[in-house]
Amino acid sequence: MIKGKMRKFYFSLIVLALIVPGMSFEADACTNVIVTKGASADGSCMVSYAADSHWLFGELYFHKAADWKKGAMLPIYEWDTQRYLGEIPQVRHTFQTVGNINERQLIIGETTFGGRPELADSTGVMDYGSLIYVTLQRASTAREAIETIVSLANGYGYPSSGETFSIADKEEAWIMELIGKGPGNKGIVWVARRIPDGYVCAHANQSRITNFPLDDPHNCLYAPDVISFAREKGYFNGPDEEFSFRDAYNPLDFSGARGCEARTWSAFNILGDGIFTYVGPEGGELSRPASDWLDFAMGSNLDGEMPLFVKPERKITVKDVADVMRDHYEGTPMDMTRDIGAGGNALPYRWRPMDFESGGKKYVNERAIATQQTGFWFVAQARGAYPDVIGGLLWFGCDDAATSYLSPIYASTKRVPECFRVGNGDLLHYSPTSAFWICNRVANSCYKMYDHMASYVRREADAFENGQMFTYVPELDKKMMEIWSSRKKPGRCLLNRIRRKLTRYSIDTAQRQFSTWFALEQTLLVKFIDGNVKAQDENGEFIHSTYSPGIPDGLEQPGYTGHWKDVVAADHGDVLEVK
Repeated sequence: MIKGKMRKFYFSLIVLALIVPGMSFEADACTNVIVTKGASADGSCMVSYAADSHWLFGELYFHKAADWKKGAMLPIYEWDTQRYLGEIPQVRHTFQTVGNINERQLIIGETTFGGRPELADSTGVMDYGSLIYVTLQRASTAREAIETIVSLANGYGYPSSGETFSIADKEEAWIMELIGKGPGNKGIVWVARRIPDGYVCAHANQSRITNFPLDDPHNCLYAPDVISFAREKGYFNGPDEEFSFRDAYNPLDFSGARGCEARTWSAFNILGDGIFTYVGPEGGELSRPASDWLDFAMGSNLDGEMPLFVKPERKITVKDVADVMRDHYEGTPMDMTRDIGAGGNALPYRWRPMDFESGGKKYVNERAIATQQTGFWFVAQARGAYPDVIGGLLWFGCDDAATSYLSPIYASTKRVPECFRVGNGDLLHYSPTSAFWICNRVANSCYKMYDHMASYVRREADAFENGQMFTYVPELDKKMMEIWSSRKKPGRCLLNRIRRKLTRYSIDTAQRQFSTWFALEQTLLVKFIDGNVKAQDENGEFIHSTYSPGIPDGLEQPGYTGHWKDVVAADHGDVLEVK
């Protein structure tokens, strides 16, 4: 079983936070983007995932393929807490998994929506984390994954709250939502929808599937009792064709929109270049500006649901998806860099809790896609144009996406880099060889002078990612395909040869970039110490005075943003004004 980390999260608390006195608007939350092969620039299906939690350590889970004896049992530990839940029969063969992708190029991500608290069953064995990682070891396609998740949850019970899963293989991408049936009622109710080819989807801790087709198994699968169970519980009483999974099991309110759907809106806004093209109620495509749903995303008008899928105007690259995961609502009314909460240096983060009171009113701290408490994040690609040994690719990173980088890890790798290894440090034990810890050091350095430091770091991340994504990985893919094509029927020796080369590349690249980031943190200290900004030449060398190599030349002191100055003057100007 994969080593879990405490990930305390029931986003249903947010649903109550603004209406129950004294309750904190607090949660750990994740964001997923799903891209179909027809919407991607290289014909791959992609899933991005930010595993956000104050209790989650960034490390790369790795399990080799294995054969098991008849009668073997698999112990199950809850991913959030490591609480022992029970054991289930092991299958005879399990696939290799690297993070959230397996050797057959199956990808699974998730976000938790909480939903109806009374539907959690504490006696269940298969929590949502175990459903992901056990399924990755057992299924080879998205449809098989859906079947496996349902079989495991119904067979052994489901103790977690409501979940949305992103599931993609080389051909298809699906969004699946499920929730338990409550104590003494083992199993789940669920629905899964295939994302139309050429479209993208996103979700962020709020159930997104509303109405769905009842007789279209190619595009929609669901539990036979998903509607009848809602009627039994009193969640729904209309005709079947009007049934909405979201409205029954995770009703939307202000906090679900502002804390969750706003992130989905922002992802669609970026990928659609400000336009939502979607399938209308009559079946044809419609296009409207993203701003038409801005009030919905901000929670001020919940009428008129946001589309489940949108069709981007251009083909989406893996770099596009990575950069969506770095969003702080820039350029929108929710832009976290522009209000006084950003301080004097445009910091797009708000420390928890996620709400505060002033003058008898309650206010929210925005929750964007990028956040400070990310454990790990990734963009995974299932690339059907390549054989499985080459095609599965995980771009993996640790901590805050806005100030970290994604390193390429092939799903066929024989081992993982030391900087990502499970057990190399944890949240209570610093490790100087851990990518999680060095990325945290870089991020926390930037938080003191964000408007100047984060852009400096981002240029370094962009240079690395662009080089890997558009030059080095394509070149390596080409070389590996030449090896693959050198024999009519590739055998074990050839497969091992490819795996060795991809392993070496994955490890060497990750370790070199770890060293680069280690050096970057030192550069940040020297360059930005005490609010100063030291000048560098085109080679990155610090510019010094004529008289001493240790005294800087070209030093600047940029100070604070204009908005901060205005607010400080208004608040304390009678004392600070120069007479």
